[in-house]
Amino acid sequence: MAKTRAEVNRQATAGARYLRISSPKLNQVAALIRGTHIDEARRILAFTPKAASHEISKVLEAAIANAEHNHDLAAHELFVKEVMADEGPTLKRFRPRALGRAYRIRKRTSHLHIIVERRGTEPAPRTSARQAGEEGGGRRWRRSQGTAAAAAPKAPRTRAGLRAAGRSGPKTESKSDTKGSGGRRQMPRPAKGGN
Repeated sequence: MAKTRAEVNRQATAGARYLRISSPKLNQVAALIRGTHIDEARRILAFTPKAASHEISKVLEAAIANAEHNHDLAAHELFVKEVMADEGPTLKRFRPRALGRAYRIRKRTSHLHIIVERRGTEPAPRTSARQAGEEGGGRRWRRSQGTAAAAAPKAPRTRAGLRAAGRSGPKTESKSDTKGSGGRRQMPRPAKGGN
């Protein structure tokens, strides 16, 4: 039995090049919609108060239209698979400054590509930063495990911490001028009286 065009290609793409916005600004908003259902992605973009959300929503709508028209995919089954914002060419302009100097102004551009795919009605499991830290053996994961190294109290590093723990400071040679001063050397006091 021959497969239909939708079964063969379950994803559609759309892109915009030379957008007059920097790629880090696009990536901030792109991170919000990666892996989400397109209805949820539309809602997120509609209520995100950033200029990048307008650019991303236009490309997302184009990707959805490409999926419906070119690949016969139903819009209610689409999820955002990838959102890539790459750096484009930088336009260089100059601003006159004092004493005949000129400051360079970099007008950055970027290329945006969105891939939507058909997954059915259930979303794919997304890994949060906390779960990724647990898998990678991050610091929080080690603390939560209650290992002997994490449970053992750390030795105090300051003199105040040593005093609170009931331990004396670092061992020094006992000299007559250090007696009773807690191990610290004191400057000799000047003699009372005239010069």
